[in-house]
Amino acid sequence: MAKLKYGRIVLKLSGEMMSDGDKPLCGESIAASARCVKALVDEGAQIGVVVGGGNILRGRSSGGMERNRADHMGMLATAINALALQDALLALGVDCEVMSAVDMQRFCEPYSSRRANASLDAGKVVVFACGTGSPFFSTDTGAALKALEVHADALMLAKSVDAVYSADPATDPDAVRYSELSYDETIERNLKATDITTITLCRDFNMPIVLFSIEDEGNFVKALYGCNVGTIIS
Repeated sequence: MAKLKYGRIVLKLSGEMMSDGDKPLCGESIAASARCVKALVDEGAQIGVVVGGGNILRGRSSGGMERNRADHMGMLATAINALALQDALLALGVDCEVMSAVDMQRFCEPYSSRRANASLDAGKVVVFACGTGSPFFSTDTGAALKALEVHADALMLAKSVDAVYSADPATDPDAVRYSELSYDETIERNLKATDITTITLCRDFNMPIVLFSIEDEGNFVKALYGCNVGTIIS
């Protein structure tokens, strides 16, 4: 039996995975997201998950609202998605708890790295809500921070694009697709893989970033075994 390349990961799921068309929360989409996570658990991996909030509200594009307040609303959006994912995972028989970087003890547990590590060691999926708990940081950065705090082997970014490109492939037919990049190359070329804060944080602690498309559910398990199904930044 093949050995997992990444035995413990933090998986960042795009909030769009929870939606369908005009429905910001879609039961079928949430269930599909949960199946992707369960597939990783079934392979024996320890999984932390961060879900974006863009299907409900994205702080940085909230129509002129004061950014600090908008980001607080965006954090609440990630908490809604985290609870929805937890519900779907429990329905599949996957032991799961939600930990929030912002205290909301009526709904979920407060985050601590000690508790998160203990839960992962026990085989639970841990869904991290509310990003870093601070405004002006993306959920990708929150996922990178959590990956470092729980000693993950990799940060996996499941995106709406299938890889990192030199330009938007939807508008530029000459856009170059990259299968491997260094952290510095990604920053110097200003490639839109994720935000610079996430890349520099991972670079400073040598945390691989594995980016792939959410469109193919098989990508999740393939990435776990080290198959390059998108772009690896290391």
